[in-house]
Amino acid sequence: MTATAQKSRPTACLTLADGTVFYGQGFGATGDTVAELCFNTAMTGYQEIMTDPSYAGQVVTFTFPHIGNTGVNPEDDETGDPVAAGMVVKWDPTEPSNWRSTERLTDWLAKRGRIGIGGIDTRRLTRAIRQQGAPHVALAHDPEGNFDIEALVAKARAFSGLEGLDLAKDVTCAQSYKWDEMRWAWPDGYTKRSTPGRKVVALDFGAKRNILRCLASAGCDVTVLPATASAEEVLAHNPEGVFLSNGPGDPAATGAYAVPMIREVLDKTDLPVFGICLGHQMLALALGAKTIKMNHGHHGANHPVKDLDTGKVEITSMNHGFTVDSQTLPDGVKETHVSLFDGSNCGISMTDRPVFSVQYHPEASPGPQDSYYLFERFVAAMDARA
Repeated sequence: MTATAQKSRPTACLTLADGTVFYGQGFGATGDTVAELCFNTAMTGYQEIMTDPSYAGQVVTFTFPHIGNTGVNPEDDETGDPVAAGMVVKWDPTEPSNWRSTERLTDWLAKRGRIGIGGIDTRRLTRAIRQQGAPHVALAHDPEGNFDIEALVAKARAFSGLEGLDLAKDVTCAQSYKWDEMRWAWPDGYTKRSTPGRKVVALDFGAKRNILRCLASAGCDVTVLPATASAEEVLAHNPEGVFLSNGPGDPAATGAYAVPMIREVLDKTDLPVFGICLGHQMLALALGAKTIKMNHGHHGANHPVKDLDTGKVEITSMNHGFTVDSQTLPDGVKETHVSLFDGSNCGISMTDRPVFSVQYHPEASPGPQDSYYLFERFVAAMDARA
């Protein structure tokens, strides 16, 4: 077979539960995987997206076509290994051209068991997701191009979906640990925090490393605990503040054990509490609100969010398929931020205590510094209490 003929033969396919099939060229690992399909509109950060624990159980469609052009490097991982189930791109990944690159994206995916497919009409796919909601899919890669489409469709239809699924237990840390690495800065890169800071316990529902770096840079001495930690375990560290991290899955499912812990911390102490993403949803549930599944969620680095207190608009990074229902917020809890795309809730706070959270990711720096003030606000609340 000629090289041209080999290239034209599909070596990967993306099969939707409704029977739609997209053929393309596979890269990364071989085999197949099932997941929910979402799309991300960010123009940079594909490595951070693939290693963001919040993407557990999802295949990511990248709307930006130049994926792989900056390669990968160990510094940009948000956790130890890719968590997203796979990736869908328009163009096959190119050779990396960046001074920080240490490895090709395709090799990195193959070593870590993640499947990629290129040559897909990502615009058509994205429009379908927007109109019909996030579908369940089976993604397969076989260098010989042999696919049992009927079996793949059956696998996609058998996928249970993310509703009712607690994935935080799958991505959380196994045991507690200290964190002292701060944000990357030229020319020294990542440096360690060397001075004492405010003692913060961070609950790891799938925490991104850069969130922990931002806490350290803002003045926090961070101890990370597993998602299943009890209030007693949290308070045993004598924290001056409690942080609730991002994470994947259905917040109501994770809330089965996280919500009682948060409520007990709030009942027994007056500690400042700060939550991001899933942590925002956990806090809302603990305060008496409800969460709902979105049609296709928010995934990207260009989402405008309005601060209702100041009127300021922040350009934010988002990654969530569930949202807090602002109509269910109880007395004593106010909505602080809203999405200017669809009006959905993006932030809450208690009216009489330094307890607050946001749906978006201030650590991802899309503004690039529009939202860093939230970490400073958290530290200021601890300073005021001291």
